[in-house]
Amino acid sequence: MSSFFYNIKQAFLQIFRNKGMSLASILAITAMMLILGLFFVIYVNVNLFTEIIKQDYDTVEIYLKDSTDEEQAQSIMDTLETVSGVTSVKYRTKDQALQILKKRWGESGYLLDSLGENPLPNSVVIKVTNLASANRVNAIAGKMDGVESTKYYKETVDKLTRVTRFMSMAAVVIMAFLIIVSVVVVSNTIKLTVFARAKEIQIMKYVGATNWFVRGPFLVEGMIIGIVSSLIAAGLTYVLYGKLVSLIGVQVMTILSSPLVPAGYLFTNLMIIFLAMGVGIGSTGSIISMRKFLAK
Repeated sequence: MSSFFYNIKQAFLQIFRNKGMSLASILAITAMMLILGLFFVIYVNVNLFTEIIKQDYDTVEIYLKDSTDEEQAQSIMDTLETVSGVTSVKYRTKDQALQILKKRWGESGYLLDSLGENPLPNSVVIKVTNLASANRVNAIAGKMDGVESTKYYKETVDKLTRVTRFMSMAAVVIMAFLIIVSVVVVSNTIKLTVFARAKEIQIMKYVGATNWFVRGPFLVEGMIIGIVSSLIAAGLTYVLYGKLVSLIGVQVMTILSSPLVPAGYLFTNLMIIFLAMGVGIGSTGSIISMRKFLAK
Protein backbone atom coordinates (compact mmCIF):
# COMPACT_ATOMS: atom_id res chain seq x y z
CA MET A 1 0.00 0.00 0.00
CA SER A 2 2.89 2.38 0.84
CA SER A 3 4.38 1.67 -2.59
CA PHE A 4 1.05 2.52 -4.22
CA PHE A 5 0.85 5.94 -2.56
CA TYR A 6 4.54 6.54 -3.26
CA ASN A 7 3.95 5.99 -6.98
CA ILE A 8 0.98 8.37 -7.03
CA LYS A 9 2.86 11.08 -5.11
CA GLN A 10 5.92 10.84 -7.34
CA ALA A 11 3.77 10.82 -10.47
CA PHE A 12 2.07 14.11 -9.55
CA LEU A 13 5.41 15.68 -8.61
CA GLN A 14 6.83 14.68 -11.99
CA ILE A 15 3.84 16.09 -13.82
CA PHE A 16 4.18 19.48 -12.12
CA ARG A 17 7.95 19.54 -12.65
CA ASN A 18 7.39 19.20 -16.40
CA LYS A 19 4.19 21.21 -16.68
CA GLY A 20 4.86 22.32 -20.25
CA MET A 21 5.38 18.86 -21.72
CA SER A 22 2.65 17.33 -19.56
CA LEU A 23 0.21 19.94 -20.86
CA ALA A 24 1.34 19.25 -24.43
CA SER A 25 0.70 15.54 -23.91
CA ILE A 26 -2.74 16.18 -22.46
CA LEU A 27 -3.67 18.49 -25.35
CA ALA A 28 -2.40 16.01 -27.95
CA ILE A 29 -4.35 13.07 -26.50
CA THR A 30 -7.44 15.23 -25.96
CA ALA A 31 -7.38 16.38 -29.59
CA MET A 32 -7.00 12.79 -30.77
CA MET A 33 -9.95 11.64 -28.68
CA LEU A 34 -12.12 14.54 -29.83
CA ILE A 35 -11.57 13.51 -33.43
CA LEU A 36 -12.43 9.93 -32.55
CA GLY A 37 -15.45 11.17 -30.61
CA LEU A 38 -16.66 12.98 -33.72
CA PHE A 39 -16.39 9.78 -35.75
CA PHE A 40 -18.14 7.85 -32.97
CA VAL A 41 -21.06 10.31 -32.78
CA ILE A 42 -21.59 10.30 -36.55
CA TYR A 43 -21.19 6.53 -36.82
CA VAL A 44 -23.63 5.74 -34.01
CA ASN A 45 -26.33 8.06 -35.38
CA VAL A 46 -25.94 6.85 -38.97
CA ASN A 47 -26.01 3.25 -37.74
CA LEU A 48 -29.18 3.93 -35.71
CA PHE A 49 -30.86 5.49 -38.74
CA THR A 50 -29.80 2.50 -40.87
CA GLU A 51 -31.23 0.01 -38.38
CA ILE A 52 -34.55 1.89 -38.24
CA ILE A 53 -34.73 1.96 -42.03
CA LYS A 54 -33.86 -1.75 -42.21
CA GLN A 55 -36.99 -2.54 -40.26
CA ASP A 56 -38.97 -1.35 -43.30
CA TYR A 57 -36.73 -2.63 -46.10
CA ASP A 58 -39.54 -4.79 -47.47
CA THR A 59 -42.05 -1.96 -47.39
CA VAL A 60 -43.14 0.57 -50.00
CA GLU A 61 -45.11 3.48 -48.64
CA ILE A 62 -47.33 5.46 -51.01
CA TYR A 63 -48.02 9.00 -49.80
CA LEU A 64 -51.40 10.35 -50.90
CA LYS A 65 -52.29 13.89 -51.77
CA ASP A 66 -54.47 15.79 -49.31
CA SER A 67 -57.15 15.98 -51.99
CA THR A 68 -57.33 12.18 -52.37
CA ASP A 69 -60.62 10.91 -50.92
CA GLU A 70 -61.37 7.46 -49.48
CA GLU A 71 -62.90 6.15 -52.70
CA GLN A 72 -59.83 7.12 -54.73
CA ALA A 73 -57.55 5.68 -52.05
CA GLN A 74 -59.43 2.37 -52.18
CA SER A 75 -59.07 2.31 -55.97
CA ILE A 76 -55.32 2.76 -55.60
CA MET A 77 -55.17 -0.08 -53.07
CA ASP A 78 -57.20 -2.42 -55.28
CA THR A 79 -54.86 -1.80 -58.20
CA LEU A 80 -51.68 -2.32 -56.17
CA GLU A 81 -53.00 -5.55 -54.64
CA THR A 82 -52.87 -7.14 -58.10
CA VAL A 83 -49.14 -6.44 -58.56
CA SER A 84 -46.99 -9.58 -58.48
CA GLY A 85 -45.02 -9.95 -55.25
CA VAL A 86 -47.33 -7.81 -53.11
CA THR A 87 -48.26 -9.62 -49.89
CA SER A 88 -50.41 -6.97 -48.19
CA VAL A 89 -51.85 -3.52 -48.75
CA LYS A 90 -52.92 -1.36 -45.80
CA TYR A 91 -54.34 2.14 -45.53
CA ARG A 92 -52.67 4.33 -42.90
CA THR A 93 -54.19 7.63 -41.76
CA LYS A 94 -52.04 10.60 -40.86
CA ASP A 95 -53.06 10.18 -37.20
CA GLN A 96 -51.91 6.56 -37.19
CA ALA A 97 -48.64 7.61 -38.84
CA LEU A 98 -48.06 10.21 -36.11
CA GLN A 99 -48.67 7.65 -33.35
CA ILE A 100 -46.19 5.26 -34.96
CA LEU A 101 -43.63 8.06 -35.16
CA LYS A 102 -44.14 8.93 -31.49
CA LYS A 103 -43.64 5.30 -30.50
CA ARG A 104 -40.46 5.08 -32.61
CA TRP A 105 -39.01 8.13 -30.91
CA GLY A 106 -39.60 6.60 -27.48
CA GLU A 107 -39.00 9.05 -24.64
CA SER A 108 -38.54 11.89 -27.14
CA GLY A 109 -41.99 11.33 -28.65
CA TYR A 110 -43.50 14.21 -26.68
CA LEU A 111 -41.53 16.60 -28.91
CA LEU A 112 -44.00 15.89 -31.72
CA ASP A 113 -46.80 17.45 -29.69
CA SER A 114 -45.26 20.87 -30.39
CA LEU A 115 -45.88 20.50 -34.13
CA GLY A 116 -49.45 21.66 -33.77
CA GLU A 117 -51.15 20.52 -36.97
CA ASN A 118 -50.25 17.01 -38.10
CA PRO A 119 -47.90 17.48 -41.11
CA LEU A 120 -47.94 13.80 -42.12
CA PRO A 121 -50.00 12.62 -45.12
CA ASN A 122 -52.39 9.69 -45.40
CA SER A 123 -50.63 6.76 -47.02
CA VAL A 124 -50.87 3.22 -48.32
CA VAL A 125 -48.37 0.75 -46.85
CA ILE A 126 -47.48 -2.16 -49.13
CA LYS A 127 -45.49 -5.23 -48.12
CA VAL A 128 -43.49 -6.91 -50.89
CA THR A 129 -41.46 -10.09 -51.20
CA ASN A 130 -38.39 -8.77 -53.01
CA LEU A 131 -36.69 -5.80 -54.64
CA ALA A 132 -38.20 -6.49 -58.07
CA SER A 133 -41.71 -6.36 -56.60
CA ALA A 134 -40.93 -3.10 -54.86
CA ASN A 135 -39.66 -1.61 -58.11
CA ARG A 136 -42.88 -2.63 -59.89
CA VAL A 137 -45.06 -1.15 -57.15
CA ASN A 138 -42.99 2.02 -57.15
CA ALA A 139 -43.26 2.40 -60.93
CA ILE A 140 -47.03 1.80 -61.05
CA ALA A 141 -47.88 3.95 -58.03
CA GLY A 142 -45.80 6.85 -59.31
CA LYS A 143 -48.11 7.21 -62.34
CA MET A 144 -51.41 7.00 -60.46
CA ASP A 145 -53.68 9.97 -59.78
CA GLY A 146 -53.94 10.95 -56.15
CA VAL A 147 -50.37 9.82 -55.30
CA GLU A 148 -48.03 12.52 -54.00
CA SER A 149 -44.84 10.44 -53.76
CA THR A 150 -43.47 7.03 -52.84
CA LYS A 151 -40.90 5.94 -50.32
CA TYR A 152 -38.80 2.82 -50.63
CA TYR A 153 -35.96 2.00 -48.27
CA LYS A 154 -33.79 -0.63 -49.98
CA GLU A 155 -31.52 1.72 -51.89
CA THR A 156 -31.22 3.99 -48.87
CA VAL A 157 -30.21 1.07 -46.66
CA ASP A 158 -27.56 -0.04 -49.16
CA LYS A 159 -26.10 3.45 -49.32
CA LEU A 160 -26.11 3.90 -45.55
CA THR A 161 -24.52 0.48 -45.07
CA ARG A 162 -21.70 1.48 -47.40
CA VAL A 163 -21.30 4.76 -45.53
CA THR A 164 -21.10 3.05 -42.12
CA ARG A 165 -18.62 0.48 -43.48
CA PHE A 166 -16.42 3.25 -44.91
CA MET A 167 -16.62 5.23 -41.66
CA SER A 168 -15.60 2.16 -39.64
CA MET A 169 -12.53 1.60 -41.83
CA ALA A 170 -11.61 5.29 -41.82
CA ALA A 171 -11.99 5.48 -38.04
CA VAL A 172 -9.68 2.47 -37.54
CA VAL A 173 -6.97 3.96 -39.78
CA ILE A 174 -7.20 7.42 -38.22
CA MET A 175 -7.34 5.97 -34.71
CA ALA A 176 -4.22 3.88 -35.29
CA PHE A 177 -2.30 6.91 -36.58
CA LEU A 178 -3.42 9.20 -33.75
CA ILE A 179 -2.70 6.60 -31.09
CA ILE A 180 0.87 6.20 -32.37
CA VAL A 181 1.34 9.99 -32.29
CA SER A 182 -0.09 10.21 -28.76
CA VAL A 183 2.12 7.37 -27.50
CA VAL A 184 5.20 9.12 -28.91
CA VAL A 185 4.23 12.42 -27.26
CA VAL A 186 3.65 10.78 -23.87
CA SER A 187 6.89 8.81 -24.24
CA ASN A 188 8.90 11.97 -24.91
CA THR A 189 7.25 13.74 -21.97
CA ILE A 190 8.21 11.00 -19.54
CA LYS A 191 11.72 10.74 -20.98
CA LEU A 192 12.37 14.29 -19.76
CA THR A 193 11.48 13.22 -16.24
CA VAL A 194 13.65 10.14 -16.56
CA PHE A 195 16.66 12.21 -17.60
CA ALA A 196 16.05 14.69 -14.77
CA ARG A 197 16.04 11.83 -12.25
CA ALA A 198 18.77 9.76 -13.88
CA LYS A 199 21.17 9.83 -10.94
CA GLU A 200 18.39 9.13 -8.45
CA ILE A 201 17.24 6.14 -10.49
CA GLN A 202 20.80 4.79 -10.74
CA ILE A 203 21.17 4.96 -6.96
CA MET A 204 17.87 3.15 -6.51
CA LYS A 205 19.08 0.42 -8.86
CA TYR A 206 22.36 0.09 -6.96
CA VAL A 207 20.58 -0.46 -3.65
CA GLY A 208 18.45 -3.25 -5.13
CA ALA A 209 15.28 -1.56 -6.42
CA THR A 210 13.48 -3.66 -9.01
CA ASN A 211 12.67 -2.39 -12.48
CA TRP A 212 8.97 -2.29 -11.66
CA PHE A 213 9.60 -0.24 -8.50
CA VAL A 214 11.57 2.29 -10.54
CA ARG A 215 9.04 2.21 -13.37
CA GLY A 216 5.98 2.61 -11.08
CA PRO A 217 5.85 6.43 -10.76
CA PHE A 218 6.45 6.90 -14.48
CA LEU A 219 3.75 4.37 -15.32
CA VAL A 220 1.28 6.15 -13.04
CA GLU A 221 2.31 9.51 -14.54
CA GLY A 222 1.43 8.30 -18.03
CA MET A 223 -1.86 6.86 -16.81
CA ILE A 224 -2.78 10.15 -15.07
CA ILE A 225 -2.07 12.10 -18.26
CA GLY A 226 -4.24 9.65 -20.19
CA ILE A 227 -7.10 9.78 -17.66
CA VAL A 228 -7.13 13.59 -17.51
CA SER A 229 -7.14 13.76 -21.32
CA SER A 230 -9.99 11.25 -21.58
CA LEU A 231 -12.12 13.12 -19.04
CA ILE A 232 -11.62 16.43 -20.86
CA ALA A 233 -12.32 14.89 -24.27
CA ALA A 234 -15.45 13.06 -23.08
CA GLY A 235 -16.74 16.19 -21.37
CA LEU A 236 -16.18 18.39 -24.43
CA THR A 237 -17.79 15.83 -26.73
CA TYR A 238 -20.81 15.59 -24.43
CA VAL A 239 -21.24 19.38 -24.26
CA LEU A 240 -20.79 19.90 -28.02
CA TYR A 241 -23.11 17.04 -28.94
CA GLY A 242 -25.69 18.17 -26.39
CA LYS A 243 -25.66 21.65 -27.94
CA LEU A 244 -26.02 20.14 -31.41
CA VAL A 245 -28.99 18.00 -30.36
CA SER A 246 -30.73 20.96 -28.72
CA LEU A 247 -30.20 23.16 -31.79
CA ILE A 248 -31.17 20.81 -34.63
CA GLY A 249 -32.50 17.68 -32.94
CA VAL A 250 -36.22 18.27 -33.51
CA GLN A 251 -35.75 19.34 -37.12
CA VAL A 252 -33.56 16.37 -37.95
CA MET A 253 -35.95 13.93 -36.33
CA THR A 254 -38.90 15.41 -38.19
CA ILE A 255 -37.16 15.22 -41.56
CA LEU A 256 -35.55 11.80 -41.15
CA SER A 257 -38.28 10.18 -39.00
CA SER A 258 -35.48 8.97 -36.76
CA PRO A 259 -34.34 10.08 -33.30
CA LEU A 260 -30.80 11.18 -32.52
CA VAL A 261 -28.89 9.07 -30.02
CA PRO A 262 -29.30 10.67 -26.55
CA ALA A 263 -26.27 12.63 -25.33
CA GLY A 264 -26.31 10.75 -22.00
CA TYR A 265 -25.99 7.39 -23.74
CA LEU A 266 -23.09 8.64 -25.84
CA PHE A 267 -21.34 10.16 -22.83
CA THR A 268 -21.46 6.91 -20.86
CA ASN A 269 -20.02 4.87 -23.71
CA LEU A 270 -17.48 7.50 -24.70
CA MET A 271 -16.27 7.75 -21.13
CA ILE A 272 -15.58 4.01 -20.98
CA ILE A 273 -13.86 4.01 -24.39
CA PHE A 274 -11.80 7.15 -23.70
CA LEU A 275 -10.70 6.01 -20.24
CA ALA A 276 -9.54 2.67 -21.62
CA MET A 277 -7.68 4.39 -24.46
CA GLY A 278 -6.22 7.06 -22.18
CA VAL A 279 -4.86 4.54 -19.68
CA GLY A 280 -3.56 2.36 -22.50
CA ILE A 281 -1.82 5.23 -24.31
CA GLY A 282 -0.33 6.63 -21.11
CA SER A 283 0.99 3.33 -19.80
CA THR A 284 2.36 2.29 -23.20
CA GLY A 285 4.19 5.60 -23.60
CA SER A 286 5.67 5.20 -20.11
CA ILE A 287 6.87 1.65 -20.72
CA ILE A 288 8.48 2.64 -24.03
CA SER A 289 10.26 5.64 -22.50
CA MET A 290 11.71 3.51 -19.67
CA ARG A 291 12.62 0.40 -21.65
CA LYS A 292 16.07 1.42 -22.86
CA PHE A 293 17.00 3.13 -19.62
CA LEU A 294 16.19 0.16 -17.41
CA ALA A 295 17.90 -2.24 -19.81
CA LYS A 296 21.28 -0.62 -19.04
